[in-house]
Amino acid sequence: MKLYNSLTKQTEVFEPLHPPKVGLYTCGMTVYDFAHIGHGRKYVGDDILRRTLTRFGFSVSHVQNVTDVGHLASDGDEGEDKMEKGAKKYGKTVWEVAKFYEDHFFTTMDSLNVLRPTVSCRATDHIPEQIALITTLEKKGLAYDTPEAVYFDVTKFAGYAELFGRQKLEDKKAGVRAAVVEGEHKKHAADFALWFKRVGRFTDHAMHWESPWGDGFPGWHIECSAMSMKYLGDEIDIHTGGIDHIPVHHPNEIAQSEGATGKQFVKYWVHYNFLRVDGKKMSKSLGNFYTVEDVIGWGIDPLALRYFYLTAQYRSELNFTRESLEAAASALKELKKQVAVIHVSAASRTTLSGEKLDKVDGFRSRFDEALANDMNTPQALAVVWEMIKSNISSQDKYDLLLDFDDVLGLKLSDVVISDADIDVEKGKVIDELRAQKKYAEADAHRAEYLSLGYTVTTTSNATIVRKSS
Repeated sequence: MKLYNSLTKQTEVFEPLHPPKVGLYTCGMTVYDFAHIGHGRKYVGDDILRRTLTRFGFSVSHVQNVTDVGHLASDGDEGEDKMEKGAKKYGKTVWEVAKFYEDHFFTTMDSLNVLRPTVSCRATDHIPEQIALITTLEKKGLAYDTPEAVYFDVTKFAGYAELFGRQKLEDKKAGVRAAVVEGEHKKHAADFALWFKRVGRFTDHAMHWESPWGDGFPGWHIECSAMSMKYLGDEIDIHTGGIDHIPVHHPNEIAQSEGATGKQFVKYWVHYNFLRVDGKKMSKSLGNFYTVEDVIGWGIDPLALRYFYLTAQYRSELNFTRESLEAAASALKELKKQVAVIHVSAASRTTLSGEKLDKVDGFRSRFDEALANDMNTPQALAVVWEMIKSNISSQDKYDLLLDFDDVLGLKLSDVVISDADIDVEKGKVIDELRAQKKYAEADAHRAEYLSLGYTVTTTSNATIVRKSS
């Protein structure tokens, strides 16, 4: 299996630290607002990655954080705490906001058939671990105390500025607002907060804990390092996130983690590209902010949204439109129709020739090759459709579909046709005529049944005539 490593900017053969075990850490939601369809793309991507690793024989420990503690929209430089902003917006306490939107997040993921993490860990449940990690960094001379916060000193971590191919450290100051450079107690504009003190503008901060540096709350980045180390150890096989985490969040995670342990924090970094909506960034102000509830309100199965995500490789930008979602819904409906018919006709398995057996193995190999090539889901879907149209037996088609769906996650095993919907006798009439090579008569019967409102599908095994839904 090969994965594109965002840190090295190369596609690399995946070799876990302790095979067959794989430690997978996926950046979770900051639960201050509704999960939207952009989030859905990222977490379906994580789900495909996890399912693919499992398919290839790895034992995956999947840890995902829940950021339920307030942090600043711009990492303490300026801006409003996201949790408190959400609390004001919806008239709730910060604790109520966190619980409500965490529940909404998991409900959304369930509707997209995203597997729950092995461990889902809240930042507020791991304050002692975060304090311990900051203490370690301070003892190693990588953190310093100021009147307003404890900061990580980026100048003490070699190569910090070049992580993920970013700009040089001396150039970063140009991108920081003047108020930050001149008004804070930072040694360098790029230094980031590990712990905020409940003073000044943070005096009334609702979420706060006692610490060696006084009453306060953790910065954003420290939680991921502290919790990943607790559940997966000092070194992780794979860490995922959106491409928006590349400039700041993930470099900061690397610096504080490797600064504390002296070990490589993550071996493979996986980042998902953006979901655009009608060619623009999703925004409530633009009226293009959509949730799974919106999709359901349009009368569309949420799994059609999952299918839509699979039509693009995860590192490619994907543009969402109502038309593209409806096209995905139509494709999924047709796929389920094919699955249902194949399932019915699969009852009478035939003995395959050597040539067709080779085709079965070939489809499975090509599906796996697509996944192994940096999770190329569009190619995997193409194999699915090609297999459905092939002349292998219905039973083998059905078996392959369920096998493939262990990764695709479209719930194809739930698709059934009620026996009451099938007119066995009408199907036999067509099959008997075809067996006698009376094709014109068979076609005439097919046309008659279609005119009466039936659906007629001919598979490699039999003709299925059923009442149209």
